[in-house]
Amino acid sequence: MLDAPVWPANVLNRPNHHDSVEILLYWSREADRPPRCPPGGRGRRPRGSPRHRLRYGAPPRPASRRPGAAPGTAPAAAPAAAPAPRRFPGRPAEIGHGPRDRPRVALTFHGQGDPALARTLLGQAEKAGARVTVLAVGTWLDEHPGMARRILDGGHDLGNHTQHHTDINTMTEAEAHAEIEACATRLRRLTGSVGTWFRPSRTQHASRAVLRAAHRAGYPHTLSYDVDSLDFTSPGAAAIVRNVTGPLRPGSVVSLHFGYPETAAALPLLLADLDRRGLRAVTTTELLT
Repeated sequence: MLDAPVWPANVLNRPNHHDSVEILLYWSREADRPPRCPPGGRGRRPRGSPRHRLRYGAPPRPASRRPGAAPGTAPAAAPAAAPAPRRFPGRPAEIGHGPRDRPRVALTFHGQGDPALARTLLGQAEKAGARVTVLAVGTWLDEHPGMARRILDGGHDLGNHTQHHTDINTMTEAEAHAEIEACATRLRRLTGSVGTWFRPSRTQHASRAVLRAAHRAGYPHTLSYDVDSLDFTSPGAAAIVRNVTGPLRPGSVVSLHFGYPETAAALPLLLADLDRRGLRAVTTTELLT
């Protein structure tokens, strides 16, 4: 609180009716002046005074007082980069299944289609304690970039399923590399990584040219599968469950798709069957680790 100033006689003793205005103006000027120095000493303008702010700039606001920040909260940390591809010694360039001596399987999804259905499938898996692997198409990520972080935040693997989802085995090696690299660029921009896996589009097995192109793009292995749900043919939920549970065994890698309502209807039944058989759905990385 400011001390009352000592009014000079030329202000207090004026008889005209403008005295009150003069006093207020004087008070305003006094409030903006630095405190008077003690005899023989040098004074400093207090931090935060109008003249101090004008000369030195306002002190930085605490994070909790910045616009948009909730009171008492620290600034949000940037998301960590997603895991990078790994080399699994002793495994072939194309991996179709994991170890057969452990009660684990990998449910892998082609990442394309209605994002609402994708979120439904991810939520169903998470509710059952399952983790899956999503191989995302680059154009799908362009249309729905938030899905990349949604997948990772759920504890799932995220990988590359080419940019346009065309028949990659019909391409030259250079064309295949461009397709793979284009999707890898989207993944890197959205997550900080090219993803943990690459799966060739419209084929179960990659040609030698595609294997070489994938390796050049940074993927030590391509990911195939040994169980095909055939859900993309829309055979019905019961048929999807039969297509998976019939040939399924420990270490299996299952091919499924986002974007099909029948897959969403089948997944809870499939997860319940896995539980009855003592099998656990894990990411492909965990399956092979």
